[in-house]
Amino acid sequence: MTDIDHLLDRLTLDEKVSLLTGQDFWSLPAIPHIGLRSLVMSDGPVGVRGTGWAPEDPSIALPSPTALAASWDPELAAEAGRLLGQEARRKGVHVVLGPTVNLHRTPLNGRHFECYSEDPLLTGEIAVGFVRGVQEHGVGTTVKHLVGNDFETDRMTVDVRIPERALRELYLAPFERVAEAGGWGVMSAYNAVNGESMAQNGRLQDEILKREWGFDGVVVSDWRAARDTVGAALGGLDIAMPAMDNPWGPALAEAVRSGQVPVEVIDDKVRRVLRLAARVGALDGFPAVTPPATVDGAAVAHRVAARSFVLARNDGVLPLAGRHLRVAVIGALAQDARVLGGGSAQVVPPHVISPLDGIRAVFDEVGYAIGADPRPFLPAAQGPEWSTFRIDLGTYRFEVPTAAVRWLGDPPGGLAVHDITQLELSTTYTPPVAGEHVFAISGFGTFELTVGDQKLYQGSLHPPGTGRADLLLHPREQRFTVTLPAGEPVAVTLRQSFEPGTAHSAGTTLGLRPPGPDADGLIAEAVALAARSDVAVVVVGTTEQVESEGFDRTSLALPGRQDELVARVAAVNPRTVVVVNAGSPVLLPWADEVAAVLLTWFPGQEAGAALAAVLLGEEEPGGRLPTTWPRREADCPVLAVEPRDGFLAYDEGVLIGYRGWKERPLYAFGSGLGYTTWAYDHLVVEADEAVVTLTNSGERAGREVVQIYLAPLQNGPVPRPERWLAGFAPVEAGPGETVTVRIRLPERAFQVWDDGWRTLPGRYAVTAAHALDDPRRTIEIEKKGSA
Repeated sequence: MTDIDHLLDRLTLDEKVSLLTGQDFWSLPAIPHIGLRSLVMSDGPVGVRGTGWAPEDPSIALPSPTALAASWDPELAAEAGRLLGQEARRKGVHVVLGPTVNLHRTPLNGRHFECYSEDPLLTGEIAVGFVRGVQEHGVGTTVKHLVGNDFETDRMTVDVRIPERALRELYLAPFERVAEAGGWGVMSAYNAVNGESMAQNGRLQDEILKREWGFDGVVVSDWRAARDTVGAALGGLDIAMPAMDNPWGPALAEAVRSGQVPVEVIDDKVRRVLRLAARVGALDGFPAVTPPATVDGAAVAHRVAARSFVLARNDGVLPLAGRHLRVAVIGALAQDARVLGGGSAQVVPPHVISPLDGIRAVFDEVGYAIGADPRPFLPAAQGPEWSTFRIDLGTYRFEVPTAAVRWLGDPPGGLAVHDITQLELSTTYTPPVAGEHVFAISGFGTFELTVGDQKLYQGSLHPPGTGRADLLLHPREQRFTVTLPAGEPVAVTLRQSFEPGTAHSAGTTLGLRPPGPDADGLIAEAVALAARSDVAVVVVGTTEQVESEGFDRTSLALPGRQDELVARVAAVNPRTVVVVNAGSPVLLPWADEVAAVLLTWFPGQEAGAALAAVLLGEEEPGGRLPTTWPRREADCPVLAVEPRDGFLAYDEGVLIGYRGWKERPLYAFGSGLGYTTWAYDHLVVEADEAVVTLTNSGERAGREVVQIYLAPLQNGPVPRPERWLAGFAPVEAGPGETVTVRIRLPERAFQVWDDGWRTLPGRYAVTAAHALDDPRRTIEIEKKGSA
């Protein structure tokens, strides 16, 4: 792009620096005299929120990245990417902040659901598919978080000590793969790596990413991760975001004028920003990208969900035999579906089909019971007993379907942050039953709650001086009990006050728990319903207060009394199907006592429809595990996320995930059942490919993921895992049909990092497998080494 250098010559130093510095929360400034429009960024990767929450413009919500990786299908990932590219264009967004390719080093990572896998190869291939799909629309991606942001505890300050071999073979590998495939952006992490903050880590961002790998895109900081003007400038960072607390701008221009930062360094950064602008159609004189055909967002969300569901156990109860069955649906999460993980990945979808809604739509007789409620906060008020939820921001008024308001960035209605000093939510509630009603406020800020003529609360939910990140990621709740008669409407008003200039984020929920049974009574109701039903579908899972960005998990156990609920339901109904609605592994102590276990991750807006189709057998649960599920926490090869003295050492080296597993897990990496069976007929290795022939030996059409693992057959000079994933490919076939698949075995699969990439010679076992613990065919090959 030689014209970019010509444009560079027309910019002053101050203009150049402005292009590297966020002008607000989400964008870079325009420079009209060179034909440059403002570059707009937005959070991903399950949906595109835009620069703020617009209630009239919802966002398609795809399943979580763990779900996408569970498909083991880079082409499906590309389809998901095309949808998000389409959504970005619709919302005026040029750059999507995703995907996340940090590895599942520990299941306690609170943001585990936003990452793909414990395996770098699977992570990299799914990421490449996703990036390719997004960028086909001329929308940039920023693969994140480079590097070592594999947990949330002290993520802003922790120094992650990663040995060089593990850094190269595991943690950098997905970033390298995306850079090699032509990704346009990388986001640097908050944490330090081996003594240097990532926002100014010149070795990783400049020497390796840009010089060694030849990456020609931009490196953008995580929000407020850049803290040192000169250090970040010399350390390979190209864009510092957002405007708030930004160390660049005039300070960077002055550093150039004083000789601390060479102007050539600035020019390289600006050249990268202009290249990105040309790629996304924000710079005059460069051809616009012709987007691919429009896709149906709901259909894609449904397809990804069904393809991602992992059938971990099945005694033959699934698929269910027809629509006439009496189905008991049990669990708070069956009605209040958790379709997204907590934190910056959240979007507001146009609708959510809950498991209960999906099952009711296809079965003739469906009963529902809460059973056990794991939610520490009361859910947002909604339902026919409420009138419209009206939101008043002063000069802008709108309505919402539930009593919840949330935005990050630009406020709704095109309002400026300084325009908003108060938010008012007003509605009318008509109690269907008399008795004690528990109202709740959750969120951050100063509130006033009035029910009828009673002012129940006035004050702040957080102590003075709470930081903005804590406010966003750690909302608090306050509850109030009011006795109300049945059938008499009562006005409810919740007001939230903002300090001047602070309304760039909001998170407010009005919750309600009506009169009803206590915790013991709820479980008893569920058990009684299950006992008189043909099949029980129990939905269990995590909550936003357990699994979210901003903090790590303290336990892998399901919250509340959900384990007790499953055990008691299974005791009265042998046809109990448990649906696990969690973005990452949880402990399932009852797994061997139920008829079926279906892992559905955070399944996106079409959750219930996809679940119903899979239960009925209209679609096959196509997922395979992208990470190992433990039987006990203590069995995990890596668990701890607590830094000591400001750093966390990755002393396990390359032995994370299945590479380091010693005990037999509950469910192995790559495992998952379908509704048919497969016979692996032949395996040969031809040049750099494994050629596998297999036959669908069942009575239904189905899908299989052929997995190729390598294992050295003798000890070498460098210790290696017992085996590792070298390639994979999904295949489909009808009953009795035989198919052949060719899976590339790249040279890198045989290499280790030893002051450079080196192929270790010797004999290797090449295994074609249904899962890591289910090998089907193995042959031996001889591999020549490299110097």
